[in-house]
Amino acid sequence: MASFSYTEELTCPVCLSIFTDPVILPCGHAFCRECITGYLSSLAKCPQCLTAVPAEGRCLVTSPILRNLSEKEAEKLRRKPGNEEVDEWLCPEHEEKLKLFCATEQQLACIICRDGEKHEGHKFKPIKEAAASVRRELEAFVEQVADDICAVEGVAKTQKEEIRKTKEKSLQLMTQIHTQFEEMHQFLRMREDEIRKDLKKKEEEAIEKMSETLNALETSLSKNRELEEKVTSVLTITDYEKFLKSWTKENSTMTDQHLLSPIGRDIQVVTNSLYLGPHESHLKFFMWKEMLQVIQPRAEELSLETTCENITVSEDGKSLIRQRTTYSEDTSVRYASVFSSTVFTSGQYYWEIEVGERDYWKVGVQKSFLSFSKSNYITSSQETELTITGSPQRIGIYLDCLAKELSFFDAESMTLIHTMRESSLSAPGRAYIQYKFSKGADHNPPRVCWF
Repeated sequence: MASFSYTEELTCPVCLSIFTDPVILPCGHAFCRECITGYLSSLAKCPQCLTAVPAEGRCLVTSPILRNLSEKEAEKLRRKPGNEEVDEWLCPEHEEKLKLFCATEQQLACIICRDGEKHEGHKFKPIKEAAASVRRELEAFVEQVADDICAVEGVAKTQKEEIRKTKEKSLQLMTQIHTQFEEMHQFLRMREDEIRKDLKKKEEEAIEKMSETLNALETSLSKNRELEEKVTSVLTITDYEKFLKSWTKENSTMTDQHLLSPIGRDIQVVTNSLYLGPHESHLKFFMWKEMLQVIQPRAEELSLETTCENITVSEDGKSLIRQRTTYSEDTSVRYASVFSSTVFTSGQYYWEIEVGERDYWKVGVQKSFLSFSKSNYITSSQETELTITGSPQRIGIYLDCLAKELSFFDAESMTLIHTMRESSLSAPGRAYIQYKFSKGADHNPPRVCWF
């Protein structure tokens, strides 16, 4: 007997699927409970005929007949040939059991699939053999992943250690920076206290002199007012005899010159003499100069390595001196190369070199240096020409062997000129200076200061 399908009649107009918990509106149209409930919450009309649905009509009851028919139709569709849910081990195209594995497309196949045009030229394996092969690959992959996990864990552990070291180094540097700044703060506080005490002492001395003068002026003022009162009182007497008798009686012991001379005219005002000298206008500069004495330069001698026999090192080991000599015009310009006696193997170093207004020099460490020639600044690493504002007269050099960095500064303003990062900087090296000299007098020889 032929079977009929009622799929279309049992399809919800909203979700277009077989009814799930079907309900019927007063107008006669059926919908899934969930679908129509959501629809009526925004628009109280039937989705099909647009008939208004009153509030009392929204208490929807499930239709048992529609529910039973919907469940039977859904079950019929699930059992329909070609549906993957009927038997997951059957080929959806040929309804044959999946016994092969297509290695080319990495999918299960039946015998008919193997012989079809779609899989022509493909390589097939029995499912058991293919499963064993894939299992071996997955097991090898798991081992590789385990090795990768182990390696990554090692790297992560190393990274954590580096983070710990960085935090530890940061804390150490924080303490070091605080200590060094505290030394400067202590020095500045000490000098501030001394200068303030000096100012207070000078203020007290100046005010003491001014107070003495003010007291003398007030005493003189009091006497002058008393004299003014006496004279005014005598002047009120109109009788000549009484007038003269009264005046001469009161001042019989005083001469006329002394009597009529105002008191205190010879007292001079003591002006403001408070003076702190250069601390008034150049306090910061003088304090900076005094602070330089706190930073004691380290004594460092230079060793000479040059073919020129006319260059010597000063007694303090800080300056290069050209000896007076006579040589021909064709050798009037020569070059001297000088190295420090200290060999840098580890740690950090800083030194400054006074290059003055020379038109040629090289400073740095052996194979890594900054050179100046014909108004051009060039690095030795990549022969890169640098753009520098102004003409530094004093070059500061900072070497960090661990970081393999060499930095150059304008020592007057401590402005960074350039930083070189080279692997060779970790090897033992020495400070390097090369400069040009002629037969004329050298009034500003190169000078080195180590800190």
